[in-house]
Amino acid sequence: MKAAIIEAPGKISYGEVPDPAPAPDEVVLQVAAAGLCGTDLHILRGEYEAVYPIIPGHEFAGTVVEVGNAVKDVAVGMRATADPNIFCHECAFCRSNKANQCANLQAVGVNRDGAFAEYVRIPRENLYPIGEIPFIEAAFAEPLGCVVLAMQRAQIAPGSDVLLLGAGPMGCLLTQAVSHSGAARLTVVDLSSRRLELARALGATDAVPAGPDQAKRLRELAPDGFDVVIDATGVPAVVEGGFAHLRKRGKYLFFGVCPTGEQIRITPYDVFRNDWQIIGSFALSYTIQESIRWLQSGRVRVAPLISHEIPLSDVAAGLERAQTDPERMKILFLPGS
Repeated sequence: MKAAIIEAPGKISYGEVPDPAPAPDEVVLQVAAAGLCGTDLHILRGEYEAVYPIIPGHEFAGTVVEVGNAVKDVAVGMRATADPNIFCHECAFCRSNKANQCANLQAVGVNRDGAFAEYVRIPRENLYPIGEIPFIEAAFAEPLGCVVLAMQRAQIAPGSDVLLLGAGPMGCLLTQAVSHSGAARLTVVDLSSRRLELARALGATDAVPAGPDQAKRLRELAPDGFDVVIDATGVPAVVEGGFAHLRKRGKYLFFGVCPTGEQIRITPYDVFRNDWQIIGSFALSYTIQESIRWLQSGRVRVAPLISHEIPLSDVAAGLERAQTDPERMKILFLPGS
């Protein structure tokens, strides 16, 4: 089969690799669409906990084409997506309902070959049927599952005043999730006027251009700060700056993926004195099913987030665009085109 391979940080190729063969408890999916995630860029740059060489790609959907001999409840032809996180079910974290912190975590596209390929091999238990959801929309099930977990972690109270930093693809998924959470107002900040316009269309009540006037505008909107601040940029300087807009007894949700090893400065006394909560949200944890329901119901719209559909053979160009085009939104790779 054809696949994209990150040979080492900064080095990607596209070529022929062996077809995957399923273990007895696995299935093989023919990939119809695979989304490009910021984590894939971190892997490309050597900023994430990946192994090399690796076929990246952990957001995908397709059709089952082969099943292992121990799999009895899945038929060839099923339209499906998958949770890329493979839990051991045996460690202390798995046994205490904290599976996303599994001590033996494997992840498709991170330390196990992923979906930037014609076919991908996954455990049966990670497979989720998608019914008639279009493949290009079902490829959002994984990132939307991350948003579901973030909402569970943040527990945004009804009537909250929320600030969201970043209106990229994940920011626009969060925009919709927060809008349905009971928040009274959602203010979104981004450099791109196009992204801010899209965020407004998806539920943001205020849109503030990032720049020299940003702080003044945010103080005008929320003189005492925001009840909840969410970072969806993964930019350490942006994360650090968000504390200036956090209300006393507020919550700060770290959602964006900062490069490993980066640091920010905060004053511990401020955390103590202001009763702040700092919340992390890593990946997803059995939240794919909820995200599929959101997609099926239309409560969360993902089609407006797709800016590029690119043949997988052009993967290098797609990765370059993702790192240089400030206006791009979700890039989908189509192995079959």
